[in-house]
Amino acid sequence: MVTIGVGGAIVPDYEGSDDYRIIPAGAIRARVNGISISTNGPYLSANLVPQAGGFSLDAGPIVGLRFDDRRHSDDDVVRLMLKRKTAIEVGGFAGFSVRGILDPYDTLSFHLDVLHDIGDAYKSTVFDPHVDFSTPVSRKTYVSLSAGAEIVSDKFARYYFGVTPADSAATGGLLPLYTPNGGLKNLKASLLVNQSLTGDLLGGLSVFGLVQYSRLVGDFKRSPIVEQRGSASQWIGAAGLAYTW
Repeated sequence: MVTIGVGGAIVPDYEGSDDYRIIPAGAIRARVNGISISTNGPYLSANLVPQAGGFSLDAGPIVGLRFDDRRHSDDDVVRLMLKRKTAIEVGGFAGFSVRGILDPYDTLSFHLDVLHDIGDAYKSTVFDPHVDFSTPVSRKTYVSLSAGAEIVSDKFARYYFGVTPADSAATGGLLPLYTPNGGLKNLKASLLVNQSLTGDLLGGLSVFGLVQYSRLVGDFKRSPIVEQRGSASQWIGAAGLAYTW
């Protein structure tokens, strides 16, 4: 089974911003011989462990990009900061899934994603533990809930949320120097709904909607680009059409 979705998304100008912009969005999900492939924003992952029975181990690779979205910011001060390089992230995930908890078709998964910047951006590792529950509530409606967190290094924190002397000088001193420490960056939760328009969840045209809320915590919410120029509360919304065959 293969599903391809296209649509649009509303996202913060940068992580920590209180300004939003609309961007095109797309997603792919496929399951072939028990092996699952899916996208999540600019990330591609594959579960290489065939899924069978009520309990299974999950593991596979992840690859993706992390952009410096401050170049899109409507905030004149933040946009003056020095450019950050695009991070090329490579890693994997591991965990397990349990099926048939409330009905024969639902899935509860616990995963840990680990991604490392192999380029020349923040040069360290991000840990993303999360739990996901998905189920069809009818032959035409699919619902997925997710909750998780991100844990990052000092290098990540200072690269994306710090204000260096060069950054402060570039903004004319409007942003004070700031050197955050790593640790728990945020907590997040999301809801995805997919509704079939033709056929059912096994094939045909459908419409989907996604909403995600995350909250920056600790040194991350205290960064000047968040506390002074943005918001610790972050929303993402997406909607579009998908086709399954």
